[in-house]
Amino acid sequence: MADQSNIQSAASKSIRPFKSSEEYLYAMKEDLAEWLNTLYDLDITADTFMEGLETGCALCRHANNVNRAAHEFKTKYPDAALSLRIPSKDVVFQSRNVIPGSFLARDNVSNFIGWCRQELWIKDVLMFETNDLVERCNEKNFVLCLLEVARRGAKFGMLIRDQENLTEALGESQSPPSRTYSRKESIGEPNPELLVREILGQCSCPSQFPMTKVSEGKYKVGDSSALIFIRVLRTHVMVRVGGGWDTLEHYLDKHDPCRLARVLTVRAPVLTPPAPQAQDLTGATRA
Repeated sequence: MADQSNIQSAASKSIRPFKSSEEYLYAMKEDLAEWLNTLYDLDITADTFMEGLETGCALCRHANNVNRAAHEFKTKYPDAALSLRIPSKDVVFQSRNVIPGSFLARDNVSNFIGWCRQELWIKDVLMFETNDLVERCNEKNFVLCLLEVARRGAKFGMLIRDQENLTEALGESQSPPSRTYSRKESIGEPNPELLVREILGQCSCPSQFPMTKVSEGKYKVGDSSALIFIRVLRTHVMVRVGGGWDTLEHYLDKHDPCRLARVLTVRAPVLTPPAPQAQDLTGATRA
């Protein structure tokens, strides 16, 4: 049984007044941080994400692990590998006594960026520059690049368990993975169904907006037969929307009648009545 205090805390954090894109970015940093912590025994969080990776050591180490996973995949599934871009050139990097912001740190980051471009052919729109990480700016592109590296690695079997389950649920599973990296179990992890109920409980309609669980992570919303897919990223309940993700609260703002009414009320312009015109002593109106 999940701790109700944990659920209340998670729900309150989940509805922080961030813009949807900011919520998504923060959630992705949390997810990537835990993944990298598990793989490489790091200690980074969403708040220290760029700071924890700015020496480039973990990035280059991960690039070389993707290379090895790709080689194993090619050996095990030669036919499937024909349709994939298989990285092979290892990244040379300095791992000892690397000071953030130093020449060695910049060189490590630059080598990782070169690997992303030359070995994975990641598009420029998803790339970042060395200064972006060293000077901790353009956080969005840094996260997008790592997500793309993770997506490419997933094709070779480098999947977090939660990502694998989500991929299968969405019917996007491609070639069978050569191996799966398991995520450490979190003690007291919020129950997704209870978090969803907590958020739905904020509905003030006379008849609560219907959201029916069909299977694990899959819900039917409203009176339609449309299905949505839900995933919990720490304190965030995320909904699959088109090709991306949105928070459940933001999604319901567009579909739950009472929430939609509140949003429209807040956004409605306030009309100020015109000031009364002054009159002179004869009763004539003055302009």
